[in-house]
Amino acid sequence: MTAFPPNRQSFSSHWLAFTSNRRFHQHPKMVSHAEGIFYHTPEGHKLYDSLSGLWCTPLGHGNQAIAEAINAQMQQLDYAPAFNVSHPLAFELADKLVEMAPGDLNHCLFCNSGSEAADTALKLARAYWRAKGKPEKSKFIGRSKGYHGVNFGGISVGGIGGNRKVYGQTLDAYHLPHTWLAENCFSKGVPEVGDHLADSLLAILEVQDPSNIAAVMVEPMAGSGGVIIPSAGYLKRLRALCDQHDILLIFDEVITGFGRMGTLFGADYFDVQPDILTCAKALTNGVMPMGAVLANTDIYHCLMEQPGDDYLIEFPHGYTYSAHPLACAAALASLNQLQQPGLLPKVADLAKVFEQAIHELKGLPLVEDIRNIGLAGAIQLTMESKQPLKHASEISALCWQKGVYVRFGGNNLSFAPPFICEPQDIREIFSRVAEAIQEYDRGV
Repeated sequence: MTAFPPNRQSFSSHWLAFTSNRRFHQHPKMVSHAEGIFYHTPEGHKLYDSLSGLWCTPLGHGNQAIAEAINAQMQQLDYAPAFNVSHPLAFELADKLVEMAPGDLNHCLFCNSGSEAADTALKLARAYWRAKGKPEKSKFIGRSKGYHGVNFGGISVGGIGGNRKVYGQTLDAYHLPHTWLAENCFSKGVPEVGDHLADSLLAILEVQDPSNIAAVMVEPMAGSGGVIIPSAGYLKRLRALCDQHDILLIFDEVITGFGRMGTLFGADYFDVQPDILTCAKALTNGVMPMGAVLANTDIYHCLMEQPGDDYLIEFPHGYTYSAHPLACAAALASLNQLQQPGLLPKVADLAKVFEQAIHELKGLPLVEDIRNIGLAGAIQLTMESKQPLKHASEISALCWQKGVYVRFGGNNLSFAPPFICEPQDIREIFSRVAEAIQEYDRGV
């Protein structure tokens, strides 16, 4: 199918997400098709996809098995009501997710995105404490630079100021400091220093009191904030403090779930068990909108065993497209491939190449830090006081010209290439990024 070329009227009709629309109207970046690890523009320009779309296509573009699964499901059942009715694939997918999930995360709720998954998790935490007879436990604790989507719960617990400042009052939430420390600059993999940052939770609890706190919500590593990685014992310490003060621990694994860190989940990587886990993105390889929330057995039974007639709804929540049949088909096809015996070892091997290639950019102009974990990393650039985001924005644009789609956020360039890359692809991506940084510096 060939899409019509957009004109100026089309530009104003479509309000792009998380985009400077004024800049886009002047210099539009369009992709018209994709295959494997590449995007193509309508003009025929070929680009490496260095972020797996938006962290969501680790199996690459045009995955045949997923396409065939969606097509087959379309012929059989295109939609089923999500309320009071279901369909077999929803249960098959839930079983698979429960099987893959760490610990006793044995119960699955479906939604349509990471943003919805975050708000679902927050609602679930509040509902749980009310069912336990502790309705006062209603406040949340997130982390600076954390990202939990764009719904009101997510931006409240999230710690990115630009996502909150224009919306006024949000949920009652408090924030731990982020885990980026200057002394860990240019660390390869998990940094050594930082376990003590988890104790910042105690300062919040001293003022708010644990009896008012429903949950702490963090990403195992802060992806959208710039691949900010905690020290090895940070999450273990946070888990211990939550247990000590009777607070739920929620992991947002929308980015870290399904292999990005070389393990199925970030919880596996850091060997820490959350009470609730959210996921999305790679769940369907980005092909269909879908998210999921996994809850432990205690939370599930607490809500299921509330007194009342059996026709009453235990958790009044859901979406028209929860467990959509086509999304379930896509997810099962995606997870079947992600569970292939050789895939995670390949990611681990690629991660070594990735680490070497990204850290070779140390010493380039404007580069003040480089971070990596698994098959994800970020290059942090210096900021100008009057134009703090200029360097990252302009270098990203130069990378586009050099044939690499690079995502920038704040003063970071972020990378999460598809799992199907070859080592030479990783090296070529960072070779072109290095050229863009040097070329930009010469022209500044």
